[in-house]
Amino acid sequence: MKTKPMLSADDVQAILTAARAEAEANAWAVTIAVADDGGHLLGLIRLDGAPPMSAHIGPSKAKSAAMARKDTKILEDVINNGRTAFVTAPYVDGLLEGGVTIVVDGQVVGAVGVSGVKSDQDAQIARAGIAALKL
Repeated sequence: MKTKPMLSADDVQAILTAARAEAEANAWAVTIAVADDGGHLLGLIRLDGAPPMSAHIGPSKAKSAAMARKDTKILEDVINNGRTAFVTAPYVDGLLEGGVTIVVDGQVVGAVGVSGVKSDQDAQIARAGIAALKL
């Protein structure tokens, strides 16, 4: 039987805390979501002033990145480069930049999805959260 690393509740809290700090340092009102490797939601925080829609988009970005095993920026680029049929792929609906995979020992163990500001800023917040794990 194979074994694999997985996110703990403490890991999720560390990611949310660091991502929130990054967002607040830049005065960005966002939703931050953490998903496991199957795209299941493990944690979410919607900061004051974050758009209601961000509470749906953030978790979708996390789920899509986890399921695809790729940052959502890559998926967005596939579509923008002409492969528009990709929008019909099952189980992936957060196809905008801002979903970032969490990789441990070469394996995707989950993802962080952020929504509420420009997509590159969403990704910046997600990466700051992941950096708290010191991988």
